[in-house]
Amino acid sequence: MPLSRRSLLSTLPAATLPATALPLRARAAGPPATAGGTAAAGAVRAAHTRLIDNTVALFAGTRDSNARPEVRAKLASIAATARSRLTAMDRAGPGELFRGIALGTSDPNLATSFQYLYEIALATRTPAGGAPSGLEGDTGVQRRVIDGLTWLHEHYYGDQSTGYYGNWFTWEIGISTHVSRVLALLAGELAAYRPGLAATYVASMDAYLRNGRDGDVDLDSRFHTGANLADITTNRILQGAVLGDDARITKALADQLTVLATIDPYHLRHGVTDGFYADGSFIQHASVAYTGSYGKGLLTRLGQTIEMLDGTGHTRDDRMVRVAQGWVRDGFAPLIFEGWLMEIVKGRGVSRTATGYADAAEVVEAVVGLSAHATGADATALKGYVAHLRRTSTATLDPSGFVSPVSIARYADILADPSVPAGDLGPAERHVAFNAMDRTVHRRPGYAFALARSSSRISRYEYMNGENLMPWFQGDGAHHLYLSGQDQAQAFGVDHLTVVPPHRLAGITAPEETRRTVPQLYGTLWYDNPERGFTSSSEAQNTYVYFPRGTHPFSGGAALGAYGVAGLVQSDDVAYAAKRAGDLPEDFVAYRNAEATKSWFLFDDEIVVLAAGVGDRAGRAVTTTVDTRIAAPSDTLALTGRLRGGAPWSGTGTAPLAWLRYANATRAASVGYVFLDGPRPTVTLDTVTRSRRAVRLANPDTPVTKQLFAVTVERAAGAPPTSMAYALVPNATERRLRGYAHRQPLTVLTNTTRVQAVIHRDLRITALNAFTPGVHRAGPLSVRGPGSVILRETRDGAVAIAVSDPTTERDTVPVVIRGRAMRAVAADDGVRVTRVPGGTRITVTTRHAYGRSFTATLR
Repeated sequence: MPLSRRSLLSTLPAATLPATALPLRARAAGPPATAGGTAAAGAVRAAHTRLIDNTVALFAGTRDSNARPEVRAKLASIAATARSRLTAMDRAGPGELFRGIALGTSDPNLATSFQYLYEIALATRTPAGGAPSGLEGDTGVQRRVIDGLTWLHEHYYGDQSTGYYGNWFTWEIGISTHVSRVLALLAGELAAYRPGLAATYVASMDAYLRNGRDGDVDLDSRFHTGANLADITTNRILQGAVLGDDARITKALADQLTVLATIDPYHLRHGVTDGFYADGSFIQHASVAYTGSYGKGLLTRLGQTIEMLDGTGHTRDDRMVRVAQGWVRDGFAPLIFEGWLMEIVKGRGVSRTATGYADAAEVVEAVVGLSAHATGADATALKGYVAHLRRTSTATLDPSGFVSPVSIARYADILADPSVPAGDLGPAERHVAFNAMDRTVHRRPGYAFALARSSSRISRYEYMNGENLMPWFQGDGAHHLYLSGQDQAQAFGVDHLTVVPPHRLAGITAPEETRRTVPQLYGTLWYDNPERGFTSSSEAQNTYVYFPRGTHPFSGGAALGAYGVAGLVQSDDVAYAAKRAGDLPEDFVAYRNAEATKSWFLFDDEIVVLAAGVGDRAGRAVTTTVDTRIAAPSDTLALTGRLRGGAPWSGTGTAPLAWLRYANATRAASVGYVFLDGPRPTVTLDTVTRSRRAVRLANPDTPVTKQLFAVTVERAAGAPPTSMAYALVPNATERRLRGYAHRQPLTVLTNTTRVQAVIHRDLRITALNAFTPGVHRAGPLSVRGPGSVILRETRDGAVAIAVSDPTTERDTVPVVIRGRAMRAVAADDGVRVTRVPGGTRITVTTRHAYGRSFTATLR
């Protein structure tokens, strides 16, 4: 059962709750030195020693783990990195601790200097494997690290009046993470060589926690939430062990445990919306879908806390493991397809060069760690999931990239264990509506479809720090269609984002206009106007520049078993609305969006898309992109199809197509497109070369050349709004595509800005989205909107139905199934079934359901 923050805090042992009335020093002093107090103090010291030892083992490995042949590559990497850092230290010039890392004005360079010290310290505490590094236990090298810490503190870190420039994260989390680990790794040598340095650094780290309260975590701070809170508290747990400050550890642990609570958007604790939701969604930065970046970091930090606290006597309730396992099952597993973590939940991280395979490997390491602390069936399921990802991943996972040598050894043990049955944590056929973060994932054995939506609750995109420079349409119904057996790094990832123009992302409707990035507009990485509240991490910057929400509430849909329907009313973002209202400065640039109302009907062999009201009140030309795909320049591609009159067609151009097939013969990949209604599509195939730096300033200036296939529907400037209907058919053959014309299993019942509905005759499914108030009819359904409904008739006469409120604003959604009087044989709480003249009424209480689906079975 998901934990609420209220119930979680009420069940914490008293020892984990902060004694906020006492100053930190007084709390650390402990009880009087009686015999009992002396014994208790000894137990506390032993617990702190165990915590530090656990931390060293976590990052450096153990004698046993490091003797394993599977760990040798990791050990070699640790040693090689340390030696390169030592060489850079030897060659440092004025104003540098390491060659080429100039200090004084660059906070990333300062953080990098601390990172390099950590990497050297790590090598000195890493037990040798088959090939000793020569650095283990080298006190001379350890003292060089300690001297480096001292020098940095004296010249670039200790003076609070000259610090805290650039990004707040550097000072409150980034530097503190490296320093806290160094203090733990070198605790013994620090005590002997510079006994006061650890306390000095901890005092400085407290002082730099300026978004906190009195040098400690503030749960009411918008900066101390989710993954950021986990980072800060993990650091403070380590600091407490190094200083022998038990109060710091217990307070930090109590703060960290709050992240276990499932977010209830109707009963927020401390106003926090960051964290995991009941439907598996994860949000960071208040409104960004972020499972694949910050969520991944939170999972990692929680796993590390579990490892660090093992055997210390501090609270390490099994709920920590169970909750994290639930995150993996409900939040991560649906988003990992054949070893690739999907782009739709990475925020600005989508523009980084790391692949989805590397992202998934971080999740795998966390799951490996959890499996070591789970028991019984839970442990078996987690280990089975690790084996499943190894078996199904298109790219071979390289465990040498794991943080911990111990994880590498455990991973090898799991793969070598014949008693571990490989298995996914969900069915191969599933539909997952992450409505709390405006995302939809639809999976079948041959493909996965990932849809990014937005609303007045969820951001349309995230830009920050020169990352994801051209993000404007990423939450406007952009999709990724992953095909089974493919190397997704060749089909998607940063190269896809680099090559595909931002207004031609698959699935979106966008105006034809030139837009400029934030650095191009303002000459800085943000809009700088302190007088109007715009500083680098201010709330105004977040709201209007970094991750603006949309302005319409309709985004979501209903899920019925493995099938689903999703809808979106495309909107301007809050920045454009505020600028239009005169609430933003004259020099602030905001872009107007195009208009469209869209639905996605997700079946077995096809995804049906309806769009209505496609246009632009500003009179601009508008492009709706049915799909885009990239291929290597040497790949052999074929584009074939049929015209509506039945004549064959191939190549590119604009034509009245009935269907089109894209085939990459080199990769054995294909996608079909069935055009059910609407204007003639345009097919293009170009060779495009762009630099990866176009999407992220820190990316290498590496040119990417790809074949770029696109199928679009163009609306001319000034033309009236239009509508269209089409189906995406993954892994389609020409024979299957011809079958749509002959059998006509898909029927569009209605396609307007008020209601969109289809019938799939083979599946006996009727589904609709009602976007506006009032009664809407389609097929056998009558719905008082707004609402989403999907209905399926079984061959034995039963009817299954799912209903949701995508606006999250309605108390009830009434639905009538016309023509038959039926009774409920099963129904969720909140569903009431009554007979009415001419049919059956289903009244669903959607108040405070936050877009979730309610189901019933009728007969």
